[in-house]
Amino acid sequence: MELPNHDLKDLFDQLGLPSSGPEIERFIETHRPLPDEQRLADAPFWTPAQAQFLNEEFHDDADWVPLIDQLNALLHAPAKH
Repeated sequence: MELPNHDLKDLFDQLGLPSSGPEIERFIETHRPLPDEQRLADAPFWTPAQAQFLNEEFHDDADWVPLIDQLNALLHAPAKH
């Protein structure tokens, strides 16, 4: 069985967000850092559908989990100065 090869652009497309490199960087810079105790799917900037997707995919251990983990780490990282 061949595993899907997704990247952050694909995840942003799936979430219905602008997905060019600069748009992804702008999204991350705008929304980070999330507080340590803030779960990614519970962040206030997601629509209900986006939050549901993130929750379901994560809990189902879906193909998206590595990218959800990557986005989680990026959004919890300290803001660049």
